[in-house]
Amino acid sequence: MKNQLLIILFLINIFSVKSQENSVGNWLIYFGNKDFNSSLNWHHEIQHRNYNLFGELEQLLIRTGIGYDLSENNNILLGYGFIDSRNIVIETNEILKVNEHRIYQQFISNQAIGNIKIQHRYRFEQRFIEDDFKLRYRYFLSLKI
Repeated sequence: MKNQLLIILFLINIFSVKSQENSVGNWLIYFGNKDFNSSLNWHHEIQHRNYNLFGELEQLLIRTGIGYDLSENNNILLGYGFIDSRNIVIETNEILKVNEHRIYQQFISNQAIGNIKIQHRYRFEQRFIEDDFKLRYRYFLSLKI
């Protein structure tokens, strides 16, 4: 009886699901890290984000930086990023192209508790967006089990 009730609830849920009206998009991402020596390293990444499955660029993000290992579990990094965004204006369907340059500083701290690996990333960005300047602080928490 319990299993039959679960199946009925599952089927009811399937038919009541609503979705967004957007096309399927994708993000193609490459992350790389290269050690120069025991303390100095190079981070590089490219993110190509599309509005639909292939083509129609939404955003191209290129980021790089030089890092220094303070210890086995702590790294500081100074980096630069270039972001080419192409935002669609819904009312007119026009594409608004915006270029951004970022200088950023980050600190990454790693720790382990049993089988759980924890990473904290603190990033401070200076953003030059066309004729505007903005500051942004970001925090990222990663758990791997």
